[in-house]
Amino acid sequence: MNWFWLALAIGLAVVELATTQLVCVWFSVGAAVTAIVTSIFGGLAIHWQLLIFVLVSLALLLATRKLVKKFLSKRDKEQATNLDLYIGKEAVVVEEINNIKGQGAVKLNGLVWTARSENDEIIQVDEIVTFKKIDGNKAIVIRKGEK
Repeated sequence: MNWFWLALAIGLAVVELATTQLVCVWFSVGAAVTAIVTSIFGGLAIHWQLLIFVLVSLALLLATRKLVKKFLSKRDKEQATNLDLYIGKEAVVVEEINNIKGQGAVKLNGLVWTARSENDEIIQVDEIVTFKKIDGNKAIVIRKGEK
């Protein structure tokens, strides 16, 4: 029976590696511990094996739950990028910005960005605008001095 627990431990570890969400790790360790205990105490009844598996898995789950939540919340937070450096910077309109027509471009630091007006205004070529945010690969801008 210890081969079953060993196979279960390996299978759950593979699932854990594939998901990277810390879903099965406790059960994988619980199955591994159960495999070790059943190999030491050969004729252990199935109900004792299940009890060991459940107790070890639950103990690990409860002992590490707060730590795992903290780890996952840090990992899931939005990562800042260098694009955030453009927010608040001024750019020059090089193609009229017209959200209805789906056109517009601005130039900042030698780079031309597809641009859209935050408040659906039409902004003419050579006007100065401010980057408010970046949506995908588009700069969302407002006229200089507007809030």
